[in-house]
Amino acid sequence: MRRDRHVLLFFMDGVGLGSTDPETNPFVTASMPHLTALLGEGWYLQGQPPRVTARASLAPTDATLGVPGLPQSATGQATILTGRNVPRLVGEHYGPKPNPSVASVLEEGTLFAEVVQAGGRAALLTPYPERYFEGVASGRRLLSAVPLAARNAGLPLHTADDLRNGDAVSPDFTNQGWREHLGYGDMPLLSLQGAGRRIAVLTRRYQFSFFEHWPSDRHGHRGTLQEARAHLERIDAVLGGLFAAWADQSGLLIITSDHGNIEAKDRRRHTANPVPTILLGAAHAELAPQITDLTDIAPVVRTFLEL
Repeated sequence: MRRDRHVLLFFMDGVGLGSTDPETNPFVTASMPHLTALLGEGWYLQGQPPRVTARASLAPTDATLGVPGLPQSATGQATILTGRNVPRLVGEHYGPKPNPSVASVLEEGTLFAEVVQAGGRAALLTPYPERYFEGVASGRRLLSAVPLAARNAGLPLHTADDLRNGDAVSPDFTNQGWREHLGYGDMPLLSLQGAGRRIAVLTRRYQFSFFEHWPSDRHGHRGTLQEARAHLERIDAVLGGLFAAWADQSGLLIITSDHGNIEAKDRRRHTANPVPTILLGAAHAELAPQITDLTDIAPVVRTFLEL
């Protein structure tokens, strides 16, 4: 394994490529200067060929995987982390949390486990509050696919103390939610671009790291078109900080999703739209053509890290 390289998988739950209709697709009217500067105008639209720019590539990525029905989180995330067609293996798209069949696939190995077994360092950068751990311990809460995969690899899940110490980044980016809704009034606040820069710095500690951003899926399921647009603009600001601090020569940044949702605000359920997989780093143009569906992401990570 290449210990002089690192991969960050920046995961945005529920983000697909959508239509040109500004009444349904919040991407059309959102101000996203950093992604637009990276990929060009209209990068968020379905039906387009792959894009290659000087610094990054965009590969429209099939999330349906030849299985009837709408893609779901547990099977989609498990596919990303294993490179296996998990919906086909278990006979359906399933989610949001893994059932025993999906959990069994994750137990057989994921990118987290492969990096650890090769002697490298891996981490899930997303932290969890104390009540989350209490819920899991009591059986009231099930682990979703990503933290389950990290735990299966023997990795500790980050805590509020890790977030407070700057060793993790919250899914809400700024930590405001920890103050307002979780009771952590002393949690330091970050700017959006500051959160992106911190993610970039943290990834240099590991060969493989995963940042899980789930609020994008929530904004697809609920809320208004305007709220979804504002959320996309927040994501773009974070990515601006991340892009500015990213080390292209040694790092591969992969931005992807498990299924569509937020790009179609005329409904409150997932879509069958392709998802955007964005690669940034010196090897992007070589690796991006290898991605056509969600099973192709893990092999790209393996190739880059020489697992």
